[in-house]
Amino acid sequence: MTTPPSPLSTRVPLWRDVRVLRVVGQVLAVAVAFLVLRWLLGNLTSNLDRLNLGLDFGFLSRPTQFQVPYHSTFNPRAPVADMVLVGIKNTFLAGFSGIVIALTVGLMVGVSRLSQNWLVARLATVFVEFFRNIPPLVIIIFFAAAVFTFGPFPNLREAILVSAPGSSSNLVILSNDQWGIPGFAGGSPLFTGLIGLGLILAAAGWLWRTRLNERTGRPHHRLAWFLGILIASVIISYLALGRPVSMSWPAQSENRRLIVGGFALNWGFMSVTAGLGLYTASHVAEIIRGSILAVPKGQNEASTALALSGFQRYRFVVLPQALRIAIPPIINQCLNLVKNTSLGTAVAYAEIAALTQTSIGNGRPALQSLIVMMAVYLMFSLSISLLLNLVNQRFQLVTR
Repeated sequence: MTTPPSPLSTRVPLWRDVRVLRVVGQVLAVAVAFLVLRWLLGNLTSNLDRLNLGLDFGFLSRPTQFQVPYHSTFNPRAPVADMVLVGIKNTFLAGFSGIVIALTVGLMVGVSRLSQNWLVARLATVFVEFFRNIPPLVIIIFFAAAVFTFGPFPNLREAILVSAPGSSSNLVILSNDQWGIPGFAGGSPLFTGLIGLGLILAAAGWLWRTRLNERTGRPHHRLAWFLGILIASVIISYLALGRPVSMSWPAQSENRRLIVGGFALNWGFMSVTAGLGLYTASHVAEIIRGSILAVPKGQNEASTALALSGFQRYRFVVLPQALRIAIPPIINQCLNLVKNTSLGTAVAYAEIAALTQTSIGNGRPALQSLIVMMAVYLMFSLSISLLLNLVNQRFQLVTR
């Protein structure tokens, strides 16, 4: 009887094992990245030492030494940190306003491109093809020149005054430099906190009505509950605190060089907001159109068979399904819009990039100033991405 030969070893050598090669490759990549980063930091440190420049951020507590445009209350002796806060506020205002314009106009234009009305569909197509194929900087400069610099509006001394109906106060002030609109005066931290609490309660009411609808099938009326709770909380807080906020109407100063009262919109803000809003709206419109076309045709046919009107078909059937596809690319467009607010430098809008550039020109350290600016944009991008991703999760189908 012969003994069978011993089986050959099936173990793969280490230099041919895919798992080992992957680990070694990752370790080498991390090591190379670390060495390159260390070399760059060492080179930077040596150059800064040679030029007698530090890496600290103490400059944030030093005086700004220049006036922020259209911020008469800003003191040039205020620290640079206050200037950064002004830049953050202006960037937020331009970004938020631009996103509202982009989403509103983009939704309407995207739906209009699929309209059965030939004229409406062609006008929407012209809008998309016009704004989508022009750089956003050119659009911003066009608005600044065509509407304000060489536009139909007079200077602030001879501004167009539109009175409020039944009142001697100004409803709107129009000029080529600033526009004045009604605003609010007064307020208190307690009133602001109560409004925030009311907003939380309104959001809780929205979620409650949504879950009630999913559990029982009863109409949710989420929007009515949300607005009702929010408006009630504002009215109750307003009356309980003795009317801490009053209406403020725009007016011209004695020398007619400034707008006092109300809320003043300068030409740079309006140019950036309109330019970026309409440019981004052209991309959002195409996203909406493609997402609607991606919804199965049977959904439209079923909604038509149920005798739903065109508005009801889009409101309850088509758009909820289309948004599941549209929200991820819309998030990217919103991020791009906020980052493109840095183009406001071309029209003297005091956002964070323009103020950082001016600060560097006034002797502040360039590296640390740029790091602060990048941190601000990173904060905006991560916040917008987190918020819209939460909305995206809400629209996604729950699978088992």
